[in-house]
Amino acid sequence: MSALIYIIETLLSLALFVVLARLLLQLTRADFRNPLCQAVVRLTNPLIVPLRRVLRPIGKVDTASVVAVVLVAAVEVAVIFALEGITWAGPWMWVHAVALEIARTLLWTYFYAIIVYALLSLVAPGGYSPLQSVLASLCEPVLRPFRRLIPAIAGLDLSPLWACIIIQAVIILLHSPMF
Repeated sequence: MSALIYIIETLLSLALFVVLARLLLQLTRADFRNPLCQAVVRLTNPLIVPLRRVLRPIGKVDTASVVAVVLVAAVEVAVIFALEGITWAGPWMWVHAVALEIARTLLWTYFYAIIVYALLSLVAPGGYSPLQSVLASLCEPVLRPFRRLIPAIAGLDLSPLWACIIIQAVIILLHSPMF
């Protein structure tokens, strides 16, 4: 049973990641002509397009994408609760579990994106790849404040290291019983 829970949880987490990636790419104004961005759009269109017919954007925020992230997270939490035998949970527990799942997925997405972005900049500095372009648009807004505080040492940018340390600390805080 635990293997089944693992497989289902992994598939639902990947679905949440893709929908969240679309929202993040929109918020960071990534180049949607990029093949990776186009793949994310194609994967998420079956959910986002029907929601767009009902929900209009608020300013620059695509409400359909935000609602899609919440819906996918809610489905993931509901399925995991059902598989683990958790019976009726109060509304506060549902809201808390969905928000926690979105926060964890967001933090892990940025953690891995920053690591891959830093590795690509070490392996192929100045080179171009579709992945590097997408990661730059995602990671630069997060790394910029760290670069202002932490100068490069001997030409080595340590901002990804510090950003990952902070992200890991927040993830640990989210796992603590306090939350």
